[in-house]
Amino acid sequence: MQKSRYLSGIMRWYVYAIHGILCEILFTSIWDVFAEKKCKLIGVSSIWAILIYGTAIFLIEKMSFHLKRKCPLVARCLIYTLWTYIWEFSTGYVLRIFDACPWDYSHFPGNIKGLITLEYAVPWYFGCMIAEQVVIKYTLRLQLLQDGNKGKGK
Repeated sequence: MQKSRYLSGIMRWYVYAIHGILCEILFTSIWDVFAEKKCKLIGVSSIWAILIYGTAIFLIEKMSFHLKRKCPLVARCLIYTLWTYIWEFSTGYVLRIFDACPWDYSHFPGNIKGLITLEYAVPWYFGCMIAEQVVIKYTLRLQLLQDGNKGKGK
């Protein structure tokens, strides 16, 4: 008989980190097609993205538990987008102290200290919506199967 258990917090964090890195690589490659007219589809990310995305989406998961009863989806995604900007600015600020910040938005007109840019508000908004409505929703449903016959000579 097989038993199952839901993913632990650290396992969900890992799924969110991998999702974030994948989305960043896809976004940067597609952005280059339209903004830079480069058709090679070469996306970029940073090792820091594991910590940044994993933690950001994990905390959005926690926020969603509290906000779903109180706010409609549009308002929740605005809150998540604000959180994303705060998190991106904060982590970028700390990484910049150590000369390790992998992004610089200084060339965008809507940038704030080169750490965030208002031009990304719409992609962040829809990214947050996808995070809540798809990634978090289905990650919370994932289960690990455990063999119930362990130690019984099988």
